[in-house]
Amino acid sequence: MLRLLTQLKVVIHRWWSDFTLQTRLMAAATLVVSLLMSGLTFWAVNSIQEDARLNDTRFGRDLGLLLAANVAPLVEKSDRSELAQLSRRFYQSAASIRYMLYADEEGGIFFGIPYSESEVQNSLSIQRRMQLPDSFNQNVDEPMVRQHQTPGGEVTDVFVPLRHGDRYLGVVALGIDPNPTVSASSNLTRDVTISVFVSIWVMVILGAVFNALTITKPIKELLLGVKNIATGNFKQRIDLPLGGELGELIVSFNDMAERLERYEEQNIEELTAQKAKLETLISTIADGAVLLDEDMHVVHVNPAARRIFGWDTDIPVVGCNVLQCLPDGVRAELTRPLYQIATGHFRHIPVRERDVTEFRLVLSDPVQRTVRILLNTVLDQARENLKGIAITVQDITREVELNEAKSQFISNVSHELRTPLFNIKSFIETLHDYGEDLTEEERREFLGTANHETDRLTRLVNDVLDLSRLESNRRYHFEAVEIVQAIEQTLRTHQLNAKDRGLVLIQEVDPELPTILGNYDLLLQVFSNLVGNALKFTESGGIVMIRAYVLPSDNHEPRPQYVRIEVSDTGIGIEPEDQAVLFDRFFRVENRVHTLEGTGLGLSIVQNIVAKHHSTVHLVSEVGTGTTFWFDLAIFREDAPSFEALMNASTRSPADTVDGTSSSNSFAKI
Repeated sequence: MLRLLTQLKVVIHRWWSDFTLQTRLMAAATLVVSLLMSGLTFWAVNSIQEDARLNDTRFGRDLGLLLAANVAPLVEKSDRSELAQLSRRFYQSAASIRYMLYADEEGGIFFGIPYSESEVQNSLSIQRRMQLPDSFNQNVDEPMVRQHQTPGGEVTDVFVPLRHGDRYLGVVALGIDPNPTVSASSNLTRDVTISVFVSIWVMVILGAVFNALTITKPIKELLLGVKNIATGNFKQRIDLPLGGELGELIVSFNDMAERLERYEEQNIEELTAQKAKLETLISTIADGAVLLDEDMHVVHVNPAARRIFGWDTDIPVVGCNVLQCLPDGVRAELTRPLYQIATGHFRHIPVRERDVTEFRLVLSDPVQRTVRILLNTVLDQARENLKGIAITVQDITREVELNEAKSQFISNVSHELRTPLFNIKSFIETLHDYGEDLTEEERREFLGTANHETDRLTRLVNDVLDLSRLESNRRYHFEAVEIVQAIEQTLRTHQLNAKDRGLVLIQEVDPELPTILGNYDLLLQVFSNLVGNALKFTESGGIVMIRAYVLPSDNHEPRPQYVRIEVSDTGIGIEPEDQAVLFDRFFRVENRVHTLEGTGLGLSIVQNIVAKHHSTVHLVSEVGTGTTFWFDLAIFREDAPSFEALMNASTRSPADTVDGTSSSNSFAKI
């Protein structure tokens, strides 16, 4: 029995727990209202019954007093016959009297109506004395009234003392039935109240069952479906045979889940494609890239990082702790900052300084190289929580070499400045101190040497100043320039030098060459530097040529837009490895091939000037055959929209011609 009660309690608890808070509150409110209404109804019924009892009591008391006043003389005379007739008439005249009993002073019953009732006969035969209530007072004229329940219903008992004069003769007891109309009304009201109470709860229970079957269950299914959708299970579907609004809601939910499933598939495909693109991009960049999670485990590494750190492709780097894979020197340098970032120490760093941490290291394995390592924190959108660490590895070996070259250049410039100054000072002091002792030829030789050293010093200073001026933010004035005039002036300037070296200067210029947009002085310096280099690196008997012609127009622009300038020679040529750094500052090819003097700034100046004209210098060279430098200049047009538009149009690659290559290999034609 106890086990059954326990199971029932569990079932009820589970059933109750399935209801929502709103349903529980509604049930509690319904219970309170129903109890309140039932209580008010029962209170009203009890009030009606109390009024009925009070009326019955008054009626019984008055009826008893009336009977006692009429029968008291008969009892005193012991006229039982007249007493019986009077009592019979009285009994028959009042339909509400159930019984009449007469008892003497001792309580013995000597007469009762009705005689025919079996209950009375049994009562008279069994109990011959009347048991008066304890509260009955024989000396009081007022009757005593009480009510009690019998198998036939409620009866009002009225005990009236019989007195004649001052003599106590006994007691008469009347049994009064209640008012049938009032009783019926009270019973009907009670029955209706009970029916209403039961009906309310039947309706509540039926409503709860209907709610559970038609509303709660679908809503629970929908809630479960929404939770599954929220967790990413877009295959969730609801199959319930419902119509109306809930049916439409379920159909809409299934349609939403189907759309989300398709959308997820598309997103996965797009994310996969984006991931592939990013991985391809990261794999193709020149810098090494290593991506870590918040626990410093490698998530991704590109080939450049593998090459720099010496990680073979068969080494499972992804997934392991990065500190276990880095070379010893790098690990010793990065251990502390990586742990500081991973443990949240970056939060104590100002926001503007927490993004990048830079290190510069020298690696000896697998090859000797200098690298710059950047640690970037990957933060969430609020820039508070760490999501990962990005390690960027840049091979700056070439940069270090260029800095060394720059330092070397400064040293060379210092030496070059000191040498001519020393020579000039030496010869001038000699002339000043011993001029009278020297011959005319010696004096001329000393002055010629001082003049040559002065020119050498001037060239060096001018090159440095020109390069500094070009790399500044100075704005130059551009206008229509006759390119033929600049070419002819350049040839006239170098004609004597070419003749002394046994070289031939040739120009091949279109006679109808249009004017170009540029700066005459800057272009003159470009031609002078290129022709001067060609003369310097071309042996006796060689040829140096300047060509200028209009590039053919393309389909997009019917009119010609550019003029191409080429400076070619039949000199010694340039090695392929030198061509890549030929335009770098302070780089001198002559240091490798011969001992000609130079500052290594001429081609850097050329490149900067051509860049000012929104173009680029290109070269084609073959060792032992010759070299050609070429670039394109925009044609000046008065109907052009604006100077900026012309400059933007001239930013196209100078190598873009009709066939996509340089128009000619001039040194080969020479």
